[in-house]
Amino acid sequence: MRFTAEHQFPAPPSAVVDLLIDPDFMTTVELPDLALPTILVHEVSDTAARLQLRYEYVGQIDALAKRVIGGRDLTWVQDLRLDRTSNTGELTFTAEAAPDKLKARAAVAITPTASGSVRTLNGDFSIRVPLIGGTAERKILPGVLRRLDVEAAAVAAQLAS
Repeated sequence: MRFTAEHQFPAPPSAVVDLLIDPDFMTTVELPDLALPTILVHEVSDTAARLQLRYEYVGQIDALAKRVIGGRDLTWVQDLRLDRTSNTGELTFTAEAAPDKLKARAAVAITPTASGSVRTLNGDFSIRVPLIGGTAERKILPGVLRRLDVEAAAVAAQLAS
């Protein structure tokens, strides 16, 4: 299932990138129905950056989601890789227990605007479970996008302070 999202920030792209890959900040951002993340990978160079976080869903799970995960904890890995010279990269989500069943991949671009910058995500969200995958995608993707909106609001608030 295709998706797009845009988020405005009151700072230049380089400041947005710096905050999005800051593990000290990102591990304090409270997202709906999720435990605070744990850091799996944090790598930064002059030209590239990567922040990989592990999230656990702690909210109420509906019957369809329970069927998809088969009674296991619902955990996934979020991997953000950015080119610090172009402020572009990739954001991926992969189910920890079944990476072949749930995954998302989005191109990320952080571009300057008159009042700061905008992050644009263009991607695909996929749940590969026979008979219920499409229905599960339509039910779960709005929550993923809502969490990205909450994350962006926290980033914007931090940049504004």
